[in-house]
Amino acid sequence: MLSLLELPTYAITITIFILRVADMTLDTLRVLFVIRGRKSLAWILGFFQSSLWVIAITSVLSNLDNPWNIISYAAGFATGNVIGIMIEQGLAIGHSHMQIISQRLGSAIADTVRNLGYAATELPARGRDGTVSVISCSLRRKDIEDVRKAVQEIDPQAFITVEDIRPIHRGYWRG
Repeated sequence: MLSLLELPTYAITITIFILRVADMTLDTLRVLFVIRGRKSLAWILGFFQSSLWVIAITSVLSNLDNPWNIISYAAGFATGNVIGIMIEQGLAIGHSHMQIISQRLGSAIADTVRNLGYAATELPARGRDGTVSVISCSLRRKDIEDVRKAVQEIDPQAFITVEDIRPIHRGYWRG
């Protein structure tokens, strides 16, 4: 069997880059699954990620005389982070809390959010320029953009914030 270290120098450099991209992509996803409490997925990703890391770092440390190996390792690290983030954003696993503040159209926004299938709680509040409505809703991360667009169609001036959450107990959740 051909050892990684028996490959031509350029092939080792490319392989280190590919291994490190895969390693860091899995690592980025693993950390995000850990944060979301997805133990099984985090374990599986951690197992494969650490295996790839051992192969990549061994290849670099066995060839420290080639600066391209070090550069490819670092470039793979940076690229893998970005790819991991892009994949995670595409998957959009989990839930978020959206808060919408509108000066005049709070009831219309709350009704629209409800018509989209989400619970919405509308609260009167006082802002810098007077009375406002604060609409609070929890939704799946993958639905954030649809709700944001619907809110912007009603009130382009609405102030919207989103934060990731982990549902704990009860309430209305769209399946």
